[in-house]
Amino acid sequence: MEILEVLTSMAKTGRLGPVFSGADWSDVTAALGEPWEIGTMGRNRKWPRLFAYGDLELSVCRCRKVSLICVQTWRDVVELPPSLAEGTGTFPAGLSHGDVVSALDKAGCSWEPYPPLTFGDQCSLVVIPTAANFTFEIPEGQGPVLNVMGLPGDGHDCN
Repeated sequence: MEILEVLTSMAKTGRLGPVFSGADWSDVTAALGEPWEIGTMGRNRKWPRLFAYGDLELSVCRCRKVSLICVQTWRDVVELPPSLAEGTGTFPAGLSHGDVVSALDKAGCSWEPYPPLTFGDQCSLVVIPTAANFTFEIPEGQGPVLNVMGLPGDGHDCN
């Protein structure tokens, strides 16, 4: 499986295997094992916490539900859990805007520009209806390159 297939499948379905917004954290760790813990999302709070399986980053709220999902694609290589990517889980990065749009169109994912994250040296698009977001960096003198792909949170607040 190629990285664009993984990302377009996520954009189309709103999930990557057992990972989706609102997924129970114990189900995710049962399927994928223990992640790297990156830390908290704020200085003075214990939750939500940020965890990673390679370049797959998950925010988990204190009720132990996945609240935010993103795949970092700005590195030279994108690493995902092999069980989710049907293979080694290691992919070349540097995906162009044109390649991403072409893959989304081929997969039947309708999309539109996303103005709130389009400014300066970045542009963004959102997939309809899952609200998956693709944000691109625009290096000086070059075309846009995918920086991060994310699935929206489920909006719950367990305070």
